[in-house]
Amino acid sequence: MTSVSSPESAPNEPWGRVDDDGTVSVREGTEWRVVGQYPDGTPDEALAYFERKYADLAGEVSLLEVRHRRGGASAADLRQTAKGVRQRVAGASAVGDLASLEARLVALEAQLDEASAEQAQAAKEAVDQAVAQRTGIVEQMEQLAARDPQSIQWKQTTATMQSLFDQWQNHQTTGPRLPKSVSQALWKRFRDARGVLDKNRREFYAGLDATHKSARDVKTRLIERAEALATQGEDGISAYRALLDDWKRSGRAGKKADDALWERFKAAGDALYSARADRERAEAEESVGKIELKRELLVEARKIPDEKDLTAARAALTRIQRSWDEIGRIFPRDKERALDDDLRKIEQAIKQREESDWKRNSPEKKARQSEMSEQLAEAIAKLEAEEAAATARGDARAAKDAAEALAARKAWLSALGG
Repeated sequence: MTSVSSPESAPNEPWGRVDDDGTVSVREGTEWRVVGQYPDGTPDEALAYFERKYADLAGEVSLLEVRHRRGGASAADLRQTAKGVRQRVAGASAVGDLASLEARLVALEAQLDEASAEQAQAAKEAVDQAVAQRTGIVEQMEQLAARDPQSIQWKQTTATMQSLFDQWQNHQTTGPRLPKSVSQALWKRFRDARGVLDKNRREFYAGLDATHKSARDVKTRLIERAEALATQGEDGISAYRALLDDWKRSGRAGKKADDALWERFKAAGDALYSARADRERAEAEESVGKIELKRELLVEARKIPDEKDLTAARAALTRIQRSWDEIGRIFPRDKERALDDDLRKIEQAIKQREESDWKRNSPEKKARQSEMSEQLAEAIAKLEAEEAAATARGDARAAKDAAEALAARKAWLSALGG
C-alpha cells in the first residue's frame, strides 16, 4: 500500500493513499474512505486523478464565494447552487480536505440565507413601489378619461396619452415583475380608460370634420359671391364688407383649408379695393391744380378781416366762397379738410364782426334803450323833486336817500348813452 500526501494536507498527514491493487482512499478525520480504483497507472497518477476531482469541487466553492462577495447575483439561486455542491462534496470521489470544503459551504449557505431574506424584502419593497408607480400611471389615464370630451384639447391630450403608454411599456420592461393578478387588474383599468379616450377622440374629430366641411361649404359660397362683385368695382365694397361679416361668423374649416379659402376671398376683396385706390390716385392727381387755386384764394381771403367796411368785407368773402365752391372737391380728403378749416376761420371772424354790429345797431335794442331812458328820466325828475322837498322841510335822512337813488339813476342813464 502506498500513501501519497495531497497539496492540501499537512506534512506527514496525507489526504489520500493508494493500495497495491490501485484502490484509492481519502482520509476523513481518523478514518479512511475508499473513493475508487486506478489500476492502470502509477500511484501518483491515481492520486492525481482524484485530487483533480477535489480541485474541481474546490473551484466551484471558490466561485460561489466570489459571486456572493461581488453581489448582484440572486442569493436564493446561489444558496440553491451551494446546497447542490455540498451534496456532491459529501461522499465525493475525490482526494483532499473535503471537510474544509463542506465547512466553507455551510458558512456560505448561512450567509446566503441572510442575504436571501434581505433580497426578498428588497424585492417585495420594489414590487410595492412598482405597483404604486404603475397605479399612478393608470390614475392619470383615468383622470383624462373622466374629463368632458368637449373641454379637452385633443392634440395635447393625445400626446399625454402616448407618453403614459410609453411609461407603461418602459415600466413593464425595466421594472420588477408584478404579481399576475395585480398586473392584469392594472392593465385592464389602463386599457379601459385609454379605450374611452380613443372613442371620445374619434367622435370629436368626426364631429370636427363635419363642422369643417360645413364651414368649407359656406366659405366657398361666400367666395363665389365675392368674386361675382368684381364687375362692380369700387361700388361692390359695401357688399363685400357684408360678406366679410358672414365670413367671420362661418366658423373654422381647418387651418390648411382656411388659409387657401381666405386667399381666394381676400383676392376678390383686393380687386375691389384696388379699383377704389385707382380712383383715389386719379382724383389726387386731378386735385393738384385745385389745391393751388384754393391756396391762392386763401391768400386773398386772409386780407378780408382787415377791411373796415363790414359790408365790403362780406361781399368779398361771398365772392371768394363762390369761387371756392366752383373749384370743386379735393382729394385726398385730409388736404381738403385742412384748406376748408383755414377758410372757415376767416368766415368765423367776419361772422363775429357781423354779430357784434347787429347787437349794436339792432332796432329792437334801440327801442328798448329809448323806453328805458324815458323811464329813468322820469325817475330822475321825481327823485330831484323829492330831494328838494326833503331839504326844504329839513329832513336830512330823506334828502340823503333821495340823493343816493338819484345818483344811481343818472349812472344808469349815462350807461345807456342818454
